[in-house]
Amino acid sequence: MATTQYLALLRGINVGGGNIIKMADLKACLEQSGFANVATYIQSGNVLFESDEGDREALTAKLEAAISQAFPPYQARIVLRTHAQLRQVVADAPQGFGGQPESLRYDVIYLKEPLTAAEAMGHIQARAGVDEAFAGTGVLYFSRLIARASQSRLTKIIASPIYQHMTIRNWNTTSKLLALMDARTRP
Repeated sequence: MATTQYLALLRGINVGGGNIIKMADLKACLEQSGFANVATYIQSGNVLFESDEGDREALTAKLEAAISQAFPPYQARIVLRTHAQLRQVVADAPQGFGGQPESLRYDVIYLKEPLTAAEAMGHIQARAGVDEAFAGTGVLYFSRLIARASQSRLTKIIASPIYQHMTIRNWNTTSKLLALMDARTRP
């Protein structure tokens, strides 16, 4: 069976002093669980690894169980993407997305299956002149004016029940994760 490179995005770790997990410990947990070529990127719970498991649902369940067991009382909720899926997330970004970092903040909202982008968009209420939201495949692209960030409706998303099925990474992190994954596939 072919080995696939994956990205696991953990929800809610190392945020606001809660669910503190050291990246070295997280890496060791995945290695002990049988995953190969494990690496982490920054403290927000981004883990790159390889597995020959092709069933993403089973793989997600295995990861969540291993991490939850290793770091109680944290109950892991993971959004899992393959290298190809992450490449598609970046390629499918709206035209110009990420292009005005001096005036706009850009985020990618990763959706945990079975939540779809169409369903998630039904819960998004962008504020005209401040926010913009676009549906992608398994993600939402969200931008907001830095000068009016306090008026953004992103906090309404975070406060809603649907947020339990999402995790957010900024555009720079998303782009860097793709670059790291690309570099790992080069001979």
